[in-house]
Amino acid sequence: MKKIFSILVITILLSSCVGNDKVILKESIGKLNKVMVVAKISDWTGDVGKEVRNSFGELIVGLPQPEPILDVSQVAPSGFSSMMKASRNILIISESNNEGFSVKNNIYAQPQTVVYVQAKDDAGIIKLLQKYKKEIKSIFLEADVKFTQSIFEKDKQDNTHYKTLQNLGISLTIPTKFNIVDDTGEFLWLRNHLTSGIAKTGSNNILVYSIPLTDESKVADNIVAVRDSIGEKYIPGTDAETQHMITEEAYTPFTFDAVIDGKKAYETRGKWEVKNDFMAGPFLNYTIIDKKNNRLIIFEGFTYAPSVNKRAFLFELEAIAKSMKIK
Repeated sequence: MKKIFSILVITILLSSCVGNDKVILKESIGKLNKVMVVAKISDWTGDVGKEVRNSFGELIVGLPQPEPILDVSQVAPSGFSSMMKASRNILIISESNNEGFSVKNNIYAQPQTVVYVQAKDDAGIIKLLQKYKKEIKSIFLEADVKFTQSIFEKDKQDNTHYKTLQNLGISLTIPTKFNIVDDTGEFLWLRNHLTSGIAKTGSNNILVYSIPLTDESKVADNIVAVRDSIGEKYIPGTDAETQHMITEEAYTPFTFDAVIDGKKAYETRGKWEVKNDFMAGPFLNYTIIDKKNNRLIIFEGFTYAPSVNKRAFLFELEAIAKSMKIK
């Protein structure tokens, strides 16, 4: 009987130890839209490194200054120290007989995304990078979107403060640094004042509104016309009689397929300007097809930040847009 009791006690103690035996990962570090590449110096200075830089260094459309989709930096495997392992986005390139591409999360820190690309030789590695470059970029960008949203979640506005969001039946994770410019119940305009640039008068802006869904086949073709009509109605320049926001006529926007809250959408990137004025900047527009409610929901973010890079500002707006939930 004593033996049975002893075994029972030991079993309970062991179970308790296992239950509490958790590995606590340190917090990851690193800038948004930046990837640490672990590769041999000979690979980085050769064709493999060239392929990585060409793939990740593709320029973002719609920005006034040339800015890459992702910044990359390199460290040799021998220099991949504890501090380097804390990077949030890591791409590990190596030679191996087990050729392939894989993704793991929270290996050395959290949140963290680690992508592995391995092949028998440089030619095999380059082939894999070319085959999966879009997927790899999307993996890192989506991870950064979620990371940004998690930061905003800690300091977000109560959506009940916005009449338009309540009337449209949608929610967004909007940081408290955004203030209301206009909230009519049908149209919402929020602004975050920036302190970057020569003018020191920059701003990040959010617009949210809805229009009826009439012909789904023409939605993409009408995005510019719709945003120009909204600019004329709601976004005046210094002289409201002669100035308002329009799509820059000298630059054709780019439109891509997208998905927001599980619904078909279009992502449009381009440049805006104020008619009869010198103000201009990039915009990001998401037009979401809400068939259930027979409407289009439009989220637009636009930035005014003279003389400085604008990728980070647009990325914040993208993260907010992708937090949208539609009732």
